[in-house]
Amino acid sequence: MVPPATTEWSAFLFEWPTLPLEEPVLVFAIALAVFLIGPITIKRLGQPGIVGIVLLGAFLGPGGTGIVEHGDAIELLGTVGLIYLLFTVVLEMDLRGFFENPDSAALFGLASFGLPFAAGITGAHLLLGFSLPAAALLAAVFASHTLLAYPIINQYDITQNRAVTAVFGGILFTDTLALIVLALAVGAAAEGGVSALLLTDVGVSLLVLFLAIWFGVPPIARWFFQTFSEESYFEFLFVATVFFAAAAMAALLNIEPILGAFVAGIALNRLIPEGGTLMNRIEFVGNALFIPFFLLHVGMLVDFGVILEGVDTLQLAAFIIGLMFLTKWLAAQLVGTVQGYSSDERSVIFGLSTGQAAAALAVTLVGVQEGLFGEVELNAVVLMLLVTAVVSPWLTTRASNKLALAQETGDDDGRPTDPRIILPLSHHADLQRRLLEFAFVFKGEEREEPVHVLTVVRPDDDTEARVAELDETFEGIKEVGNEAEITVDTETRINHNPASGIVRGTVEVRADMLIMGWDAGRSLTQRMFGTIIDQVLSRTRLPVLVARLGHPINTTERMFVVVPHGVDRHEGFFEGLYLLKTVADRVEADVELVLVGGGAQQYEQLFDLVEPELPATFTELESWTELQPYLKDKTEKNDLVTVLAARRGSVGYHNELHTVPQKLVELPSKSFVVLHLREDDPEYDRKFLRFD
Repeated sequence: MVPPATTEWSAFLFEWPTLPLEEPVLVFAIALAVFLIGPITIKRLGQPGIVGIVLLGAFLGPGGTGIVEHGDAIELLGTVGLIYLLFTVVLEMDLRGFFENPDSAALFGLASFGLPFAAGITGAHLLLGFSLPAAALLAAVFASHTLLAYPIINQYDITQNRAVTAVFGGILFTDTLALIVLALAVGAAAEGGVSALLLTDVGVSLLVLFLAIWFGVPPIARWFFQTFSEESYFEFLFVATVFFAAAAMAALLNIEPILGAFVAGIALNRLIPEGGTLMNRIEFVGNALFIPFFLLHVGMLVDFGVILEGVDTLQLAAFIIGLMFLTKWLAAQLVGTVQGYSSDERSVIFGLSTGQAAAALAVTLVGVQEGLFGEVELNAVVLMLLVTAVVSPWLTTRASNKLALAQETGDDDGRPTDPRIILPLSHHADLQRRLLEFAFVFKGEEREEPVHVLTVVRPDDDTEARVAELDETFEGIKEVGNEAEITVDTETRINHNPASGIVRGTVEVRADMLIMGWDAGRSLTQRMFGTIIDQVLSRTRLPVLVARLGHPINTTERMFVVVPHGVDRHEGFFEGLYLLKTVADRVEADVELVLVGGGAQQYEQLFDLVEPELPATFTELESWTELQPYLKDKTEKNDLVTVLAARRGSVGYHNELHTVPQKLVELPSKSFVVLHLREDDPEYDRKFLRFD
């Protein structure tokens, strides 16, 4: 028998917790374990990671084993995660694709939402006995869609297909309409029905919300990014403040907070480029913490008993799954017929539009919170997610394979999708970061090749001290690369001639391009940029981008591309055009080609021969004397001027190019890039043609 003193001492050391678990630290630890184990396990079965978290949440929650208490903390973090989720969904939308081809996107979006919604509200109200607000909300759940199968589209390299871009743009319509239906359904449930007063209230609230955010947020965001770009975590905190403030504003207007986050995402979409440091921070925090808490919250609302004890959940799940697949197929056929899509293209958009995840869960959870849905509806939606997580990728894979084999492809063998970039270090801290972020714009999704940052130090009495100082600088530079999930290799070289050290570095790393910063601080009486840059230009055949960035690259609104007469006959023209179009595409800037010496019709044809597909305007100037006045009148502080330049003695070179940098630095934005084209490799240049 254990003495009482020993028993008391053991109890003091350890006390078995009682179920359900409520201790905050223990619950948080279990939640993190779920976020880790759930996706890893379910992905091995070929399912999206979100399904694993929802299922484990259901297993641990009150409707499963009851191990973990579904307390206020999880509900709070789940609500935060819901708002975060809707914001990130909009950030990942291709708004440029929508604005490029709004008619196709609108047709697909309205058809893909309208047919399922009309059939769903009719069936749920008349056949299943739902109230009109609940029936409308249930129909909105499966009328929207999530691009679960996007990785498959990307893998088969058909993201630029006309049907695929229509689906990408159409999401803006389907998700927006679903959230408008949500606002109306919640209002109708509270008011006892739809009335003219309700429609007016919701319409005015949405208009006030949209106008306030659309016109208020972008200018403030541009100012903030330009002012505090050296502290990137400030950028993240600013963005988080903006979208949660937008959500709070929506709540004050008596509409759902997720609508505020949705509109904030639209307003900030073009200012947060895909693959940049800020976007990676947003995705990391959301995917690691907030969004998983939302999924855990949803899972803990699921009740396995409701599924197993009766047929109501299975019947409702069968209804929405069957109706969703049927109406999405009809929508794909209708749009395909009107737009003249092939059968493979129709199959691709059908497969893509059947994916359900983020928007469906978000609308469903709000429906549960507002009392429009119960356990049966929530469980039925979770079952729909499980089915579409299997079927949508399977349908898309089959159709994508056929479409990829059928579509025309150019001779692009050897075109660098992940270019090797070398960047000589600038001594100005803010310029260093902006040049790095500019270099990151060119990196593809693979991102296996590092950005090589190089410093050349002349040997003298202070060489060792200078090298030691640079080691500290390099740590900050590597940190910027880590934030963007891009490897940054740093190297210090000792050389009496910095230009020789830079050129040797390009050869050793087999660089595809060279980016150099210019601070406009030197006199240019004899040389274009100054001794080092001009020596590099004379010693390498690589494309050299000399940049002077007066604002962060992600705040660029418009790009003006200066095209000298005859430069199209240069052997590096198509590669140069490809590089500049890549920048415009990834920062979602409007493009205007300024043609010095005319030739608009000719350059319109050449512009369309190079990927990516972008809309552009073309302006003809008779002479170089018109260039600076024109740009000074047209450009603003967030614009970027670029120049396709040939080196001295090459085809397309003009003596006026010698003074162009001095004139560009006087423009309102003070931001420009002079792209010196690759020399002596015409066969390589042809790889950038879409049709060869």
